[in-house]
Amino acid sequence: MQSLGTVLPDVSELQLLFAQLNNECFGGEIPAHRIAYNGRFANLAGRITYKPPLIELSPKHFERHPEALRETLLHEMIHAWLFARGADPGHTAAFKKKMRDVGLRSIYHDLGTAVPRRESTKRFILRCDRCTMELLRKRRPSAPVSCGRCSSRRYDARYPLRIYEIVEMRPADEPAVAAHRLPGRSR
Repeated sequence: MQSLGTVLPDVSELQLLFAQLNNECFGGEIPAHRIAYNGRFANLAGRITYKPPLIELSPKHFERHPEALRETLLHEMIHAWLFARGADPGHTAAFKKKMRDVGLRSIYHDLGTAVPRRESTKRFILRCDRCTMELLRKRRPSAPVSCGRCSSRRYDARYPLRIYEIVEMRPADEPAVAAHRLPGRSR
């Protein structure tokens, strides 16, 4: 992956870095995790899942900030280390202590929002007023839909998803000219 003259490590190099950091910082206690790039990330630099064991990193962020890749991988590895020990893998006191032990200064680093590599084709936002969950969709749903988090049934009229159509794309720093909202299914 290449951009702005920065060549990121390939996946095999990331796996070697994981093994090296695991031995140096965690005594080899972290079980094997697959390390991969995820080009869809725009707001986060890294993410971990435990089943399957996977650490994903944002190539868009690290093309602009290659120096942050090692720190982000270490951050995700602390989550994996805590999980492997049966401890709470969140940003707890144990997480912060291990973070300091491995030389990280802050839980977060601000890499900004990465610009999408291609424009989104999503035109509709489905939003639950109760839990504020939002979904992006290319097409307007053909039938009424309800929130899957708030109700386990197929359709529950008590938890409808409001449908909003995206009618304008503009940079975040420009003021909105007009927003067009489509409540429910009306046009």
